[in-house]
Amino acid sequence: MKLAFVYAPVTDLDQGAAFYRDTLGWAEAWRDGDDTVAFAIPDSDVQVMVSTTPQEAGPMYLVDDVAEFLAAHADLPVVVDPFAIPDGQVAGVADPAGNVLYVFDQAGGES
Repeated sequence: MKLAFVYAPVTDLDQGAAFYRDTLGWAEAWRDGDDTVAFAIPDSDVQVMVSTTPQEAGPMYLVDDVAEFLAAHADLPVVVDPFAIPDGQVAGVADPAGNVLYVFDQAGGES
């Protein structure tokens, strides 16, 4: 499990991107369509992923396989059902306080 992103949901992508780019001065790392843009955090391997996808904010951890992770941690409540992302899947689980953390893989589409 490796922290890769901090997910930051926004209602307006242009406004959200402007904050990270213009106010914080961070460089755009990549975009996915018209709803997601990631920014490189200076001196860090972690990126902030800004998106209009309506999910809770939270950290995103890269795992080998989302389905295997969920099976191995069946006691964790799944609060965001697994869904496809480019080259993988993502799912959200909750900690005891109800905070959402995401796990994602890049296993080629289907887990």
